[in-house]
This record gives sequence, structure tokens and C-alpha cells, in this order.
Amino acid sequence: MAEHSIVIPTRDKLFNISEFFTPTPGNIISGIILAVGLVITIIRFTVGIGAVTNLDDNQPWGLWIGFDLLCGVCLAAGGYFTTVACYIMGQKHFHSACRPAVLTAFLGYAFVVVALLYDLGHPLRLPFMFFFPGTTSVLFEVGLCVATYLTVLFIEFSIAPLEWLSCRFPWLIKWRKVLVMCTIPLTIFGVTLSTLHQSSLGSLYLIAPGKLHPLWYSPFIPMFFFVSSMVAGASMVIFEGMLAHKGVHHYMDKTHLREANEVSFAFARAASFILFAYFMLKLIDMLVQANLPYVFTGYGAWWLVEMFGFILLPALLYAKGARDRSLTFCRLGAVNAVAGIVLNRFTVSMIAFNYTLPSAERYFPSIWEICISMFVVTMIITVYRFVVYNMPILYEHPNFRDGH
Repeated sequence: MAEHSIVIPTRDKLFNISEFFTPTPGNIISGIILAVGLVITIIRFTVGIGAVTNLDDNQPWGLWIGFDLLCGVCLAAGGYFTTVACYIMGQKHFHSACRPAVLTAFLGYAFVVVALLYDLGHPLRLPFMFFFPGTTSVLFEVGLCVATYLTVLFIEFSIAPLEWLSCRFPWLIKWRKVLVMCTIPLTIFGVTLSTLHQSSLGSLYLIAPGKLHPLWYSPFIPMFFFVSSMVAGASMVIFEGMLAHKGVHHYMDKTHLREANEVSFAFARAASFILFAYFMLKLIDMLVQANLPYVFTGYGAWWLVEMFGFILLPALLYAKGARDRSLTFCRLGAVNAVAGIVLNRFTVSMIAFNYTLPSAERYFPSIWEICISMFVVTMIITVYRFVVYNMPILYEHPNFRDGH
């Protein structure tokens, strides 16, 4: 591991934060975004939501729901997708991808909650749903599942910080052993919760048949949201691995470096099958719902761009990359698929929503809403870097050879 410059925490030096203070372009840009985001956050919670958004009665859910919630939860699906493949389906050669995937999922869900606070505006009222449950509400089911799954992800992720802190607090080793034994039950519980809330996010739009364009509205939209989350899970593992190899390559041990390509090829193969199935399901649904005439409209052209440019194209890129063992095609497919997921969630929540309104009355996010979303994403990246710099995520801790 020494040849990869991995900094192993010791009792005397637990923290490795020197890389945050290196004056690189990335650190400078991140610092500016965090500073601006903090100022806008203060304005939002002191002046009110109207000071920073273009939301109105026609569009009460905007960018913070479309991007921070719908995209955030979907793109965090790599956690359940990878752990099921490794621990439930017995694909042990994926074990090096589990901790990065769980970390990404945990941060994704955690900051989804943070982003929701900007939309709700009353942080202290967030737990109210547990005391005043609306058991007939889809939104209650989403909130309950997300809160429960976030707890599951925290427990799954906590093995890494326990290993990190064990050199100073040896009694944590006992707790680590307990959590390792709970891995499979937690994985099963996690995928069950993911099945529920990933689909329920789509169910939120079942109550708006007159507002959502017929090409995207369907009684099967919950199924479409869940199937696309599987695509997002596989794609984010490849996408995250690509970025990690660029930015934190020196924190990867030989196991991760050796297995990284095989993980990409296997996940690309799985994603190609799922994308082909998703394409056919969407096509059949359009025909069954008798929406063919809408295809020859302006929104139909947008639907075709999504179908062929962001569903079929990444499926073909994944298939070629997996067949020819081309890492370049796999990574291109991952970028394309992730962009397609974001595009689909944007379309459902904003572009094709309220499609009957005149363009002058349509919602477009304010610059401050965009800045807040950039602020949330930058916080995720910053925390991810801190965890990778200090905890055994991309390498196996020498004191815990069975850790991964």
C-alpha cells in the first residue's frame, strides 16, 4: 500500500486534512461555492423562501425537489444495487465496490434531507411525520422509508469510521464485529426499503394526470422510477469509480485497482440489459396508453430525444463496452445514463409538468435555487473527500483484513 501513498490513521494522527488546504483550482472553486451557499442559506432562513425561489401556487415543487430529491435519491441507488450483488447474490468480486457505493448512498440520502430543509423551511418540524403520521399519504411513505433507509445506510457505513477510530478507542472493535454480522440482514432490509420509496417517488405524480404531459404520465410511473433507479445504481458505481481514479487514485490499494475494471464491465453488462428492458417498457406503455399522436408534437420530439439519446444510446454503449471489454465505452455509457436519469427527473418534475400553461407562466428556477443545489452537491463532494482521506473506503485497513 505504501506505493500508492495511502495515509493510514494512527493513534497520534487521526486526521488527514492537508489536501483541503492545498491551493488547487478545485479547492478554490469549492471554497467559493461553499461561502456563497452559506450566505444564501442565511438569507433563505431569515427572509423567507420567496426571497430565493421562483416557486408559486402552480409550481410548489421546483428544482430542489426535481434535482435534490428525485435525482439525489435515484443516483444514491448504487448502495442497494452493489450490496445486493455482493452479499445476497454472492458476487464476492464486487466487495471492493461496496464501501464506496454505500458511502455515496449514505451521503446522497443524508444531503437529500438537508436539501429538503430549504424547501420545507421549518427544520424542527421535520420529525412531525413520526408523531402525526398520514398513513394514507404516499408522501408519508416516502418520508418514512427514506428516514429508515438512511438509518440503515448509517449503520452499514459506520463500520468504516469504527475501524478508523479503533486505533484510539480499541473498545470500538467489539461494535464493529457486531455490525459486520448484521451485514446481510441490513442489506435485505435496505433493498426492501429502496423498492418501496424509489417507486413511491413516481407515485407522487399519479395525482396529477392533468398537469403532467401524457407521454410521461402513466399508471406505471412508479415501476418506471424503480427500474430507472437500478440503472442509476449501476451507472453511479462506474461513474464514481471513474472520478475516484482521477482524484483519489493514491488512496486505492492493489485490491481496488485490480478489481475496478471487472466491476465496471459487470455493472455495464447488467445496466445494458436493464436499459433495453426500460426502453421497451416505455415504448409499450406509450402504445398501450394511445399516446402515439403526441410523439409528432414538440413534446414528442423531446420524448424521442430522451428515449433514443439517453436510454437506447447508453444501453448500446454499455453493451459494446462489456462485450469488447472497453473501459472507455463503459464510462461513456455511465455518463450518458446518469445524464439521462437527471433529464428524466427534470422532465417529470419541471419540463413536462404544467405543460398546458403559457410559457410566460411556466416555472424556471432562480439563480439562487441553482446556487443552493450547487452548494449541496459541493458539500457532498467535500464530505466524501474527507471520509476517503481518513477512513478505509478505497483500501483495506491493515488491522482488519476481513474488512471488505
